[in-house]
Amino acid sequence: MASVRELRSRIRSVSSIKKITKAQELIATSRITKAQARVAAAKPYSEEITKALGELAAASKNLNHPLLVERPNPRRAAVLVITSDRGMCGGYNSNVLKRAEELVTTLRGEGKEPVLYVMGAKGLTYYTFRQREVNGSWLGFSQRPNYTDASAACNHLVTAFMAGADGEVATPDGAGTMAGVDELHVVYTRFVSMLTQTPEVRRLAPIQVSFVDENYELGPDPFTDSDAEVTAQYEFEPDADTLLAALLPKYINTRIYSSLLEAAASESAARRTAMKAATDNATDLVNNLTRQANSIRQANITQEISEIVGGANALAASPSD
Repeated sequence: MASVRELRSRIRSVSSIKKITKAQELIATSRITKAQARVAAAKPYSEEITKALGELAAASKNLNHPLLVERPNPRRAAVLVITSDRGMCGGYNSNVLKRAEELVTTLRGEGKEPVLYVMGAKGLTYYTFRQREVNGSWLGFSQRPNYTDASAACNHLVTAFMAGADGEVATPDGAGTMAGVDELHVVYTRFVSMLTQTPEVRRLAPIQVSFVDENYELGPDPFTDSDAEVTAQYEFEPDADTLLAALLPKYINTRIYSSLLEAAASESAARRTAMKAATDNATDLVNNLTRQANSIRQANITQEISEIVGGANALAASPSD
């Protein structure tokens, strides 16, 4: 059985950890509000670029842009996995990585070669440890992503897609070249509520614009929905085809940025839940250790009193000189 000194040492250690987890819980709580505000702030831009694409699609003479056309016999598919840069967020990273593995298995079953890209240090560590090739990574902004962070990944991925599996593009670090891809997918965590975050897969290209979007509810898809109605009339300069070609990459960038914002909110929510559970467990452990220490201390005191009383009784019973 542990001594009182050992138990008190453990109590001090657990109490120190409890302070850290409580601080992390409070920080994560404050960041959730900010992350939700950033998601709301990005909504108007996403809505407007979606409306603009709808008008351009209706006015365009043809929709044969490479970002819209399915390729026959696609051979390579890029998978962008969005994880966190830091841990202490429960099953957040393991859930999204599990979903990414399911997507990779599905793509291989379809005869496609998955090409991995990662956002977040935890995802990079996961694949590096398993000696899996990562063709590009972007780190250091998982909790506070900016539009420029999404642009860096988008520019490379769109370039790789436009080149196709038969073409070549420079690697993200510029150290060499690699084959292009025929599809673009992103795996991220969608923020549902403070207690629920759902890993999801979204195909970025060829674009299947779902204008009934789970995040923005943007209406029918002008690319695939024959019932989509355009109520306003616009004049385009330059022509609609040119503008459509210019806006499609920006639309993909918007989708990646939206995924980053959702992931940032999900990460903070998952960290808050994990840290609250850790703080509660630390409180329970401190209480249990304190009871054990008090019980041992009480037993020691009782034993000492018994020894003193026994010694006094022995002295009283002994014959005097």
